Amino acid sequence: ASESGAGGKAGTTLLLDEPTNHLDADSVSWLRSFLKGHSGGLVVISHDVELLADVVNKVWFLDATRGEVDLYNMGWRRYLEARATDEKRRRRERSNAEKKASALMAQADKMRAKATKAVAAQNMAKRAEKLLAGLDQVQVADKVARIRFPDPAPCGRTPLTARGLSKAYGSLEIFAGVDLAIDRGAKVVVLGLNGAGKTTLLRLLGGREKPDSGSVIAGHGLRIGYYAQEHETLDHEASVWANIRHSAPDTSEQQLRSLLGMFLFTGEQLDQPAGTLSGGEKTRLALAGLVSSAANVLLLDEPTNNLDPASRERVLDALRRFTGAVVLVTHDPGAVQALTPERVILLPDGTEDHWSDEYLELVELA
Repeated sequence: ASESGAGGKAGTTLLLDEPTNHLDADSVSWLRSFLKGHSGGLVVISHDVELLADVVNKVWFLDATRGEVDLYNMGWRRYLEARATDEKRRRRERSNAEKKASALMAQADKMRAKATKAVAAQNMAKRAEKLLAGLDQVQVADKVARIRFPDPAPCGRTPLTARGLSKAYGSLEIFAGVDLAIDRGAKVVVLGLNGAGKTTLLRLLGGREKPDSGSVIAGHGLRIGYYAQEHETLDHEASVWANIRHSAPDTSEQQLRSLLGMFLFTGEQLDQPAGTLSGGEKTRLALAGLVSSAANVLLLDEPTNNLDPASRERVLDALRRFTGAVVLVTHDPGAVQALTPERVILLPDGTEDHWSDEYLELVELA
């Protein structure tokens, strides 16, 4: 939460859920500046730690372990230090209390052997139980999805080719005459300003839309895994279980349950409609579908959006290890560096070039 600044409508309280998702660098910069200058209140949920460091002056931490909300009346960086200090204190207090309780219980056990001391032993045991009951639960380490893309299915030398792709929406031409060939194991980044057609190109390659002209040609053994930034590959009316079953109809129930467990879906959550999941949960479910696909060409549209920092690192590590082909659209320079691309496609012209780290400056602008 934040209450600082001097812009926007006076007295207005803004409620923002992941406001920097899908924004290019210029838009993110503008939004940060606007929020810093906003004179009203601000309640924000975000995985963008730079945004939090810039604009908040209070933090509400929802501690699932203790079932409580902790208020930290300070900025983001000081909050991280204070929370770490609090957790160390809780662990120290709990450790000391457990040692005392253990000693009391041991003494109570000895005293129970004598009938004359049975009441005293019982009182001592109650003291030990009360000592432990009054302690805060220690914060357990946040669970993180275990993400690893599977070994790609065998395929020909060039599993995916596009020739002369053109697409327009009404009178608005997105791009025209785009050619590309995705070789086995190729790593390709697609760059372009907002509206240049990056997402549209992936949708065409993945068969989600048809081009106005040109063709997409499937090579020998092609198996595509498509991740959409808006989670359109999920059936939002169907359950988590139905979605993963649809993604991998030939996989055993035990293997699918194990896979969902790796992505932190267990118990009653398997029956939950996908449309009711949070943004991060939808991302994890969509990624689980990719993992089950044995795809040899991954089409990834902003795969690190909605993820907490720890889960993002797992996705980046999975990208580093994947030996199949990847066509990546992202505003995340870290994702590009993890991919170590060989080529870049610049839209809307469809120009292709060998990758150079000089293009990293364009990633956040794309």
